[in-house]
Amino acid sequence: MLKKINWRAILFGFLWLISLSGLITLMSFIEIKKSALKCKDVKVLLPGQFNFIERDEVDRILMENGGAMLGKDLNDINIHKLENALKANPFIEFAKVYADMTGVIHVQIRQREPVLRVVNMANLHFYIDGNGNKIPLSDNYTAKVLVASGLIEEDFSGRVDTLKTKMARDLFRTALYIRNDTLWDNQIEQLFVDLKGDIEMVPRVGGHKIILGSADSLQIKFRNLLVFYKKAIPKVGWDTYKTINLKYANQIVCEKNIIDSTKITIDINKQIADSTITETQN
Repeated sequence: MLKKINWRAILFGFLWLISLSGLITLMSFIEIKKSALKCKDVKVLLPGQFNFIERDEVDRILMENGGAMLGKDLNDINIHKLENALKANPFIEFAKVYADMTGVIHVQIRQREPVLRVVNMANLHFYIDGNGNKIPLSDNYTAKVLVASGLIEEDFSGRVDTLKTKMARDLFRTALYIRNDTLWDNQIEQLFVDLKGDIEMVPRVGGHKIILGSADSLQIKFRNLLVFYKKAIPKVGWDTYKTINLKYANQIVCEKNIIDSTKITIDINKQIADSTITETQN
């Protein structure tokens, strides 16, 4: 007995074959048309708030790697070479180069965005971008970002590289957290690593320094600091304390200025529940 013919499968295979043939024909047509096209224009898209690399620099890279492209056959322009040359620039995070059917070459670029400027123990300066990569300073532009200095051993070779030390990663995490919060971005202006290896924060308002310690539990530490700012500072003033220490769980240890060098401990859990601040002498 003959098997029943699966007409549905045959029809599906036939349609797939027609589609594939049409695609091959279309691609061939595009290639033929492209081979007859000449470069009519080069359009560069360079968005972003940072100006590490200018249009003149992009044009120089394109010229060095592709020559004068206007009027040149598109087939004679090595798109991949141009793209790779742009990606080799330390300030370019992403680059895409392509030609459309009108003869226009499009260059899309995304610059790296720094979140922290580091001055290490050897007095080497470099940025850390939003992806946690070290990048060099620019002759064209100085980014207005947090600066970290002090006992920082992270080295820099001058090329884009990943972070090697825990301290550098902690500084990056701290800077990223601060940048993503409008309140702290406006209040914290500098990071410093002291001789104990603790991260200290220098505020814009107030004569105190804030001892953060490490980048562990950042959300809790900044929540505690906010509670302290809202409930304690209005009662005693911004310049009462020399240090505000956030290192310890559920409490803030403060050292008063030289006139009164005593330390106090504030129970953060109590302050979250109550509307008053109490001070206990150590």
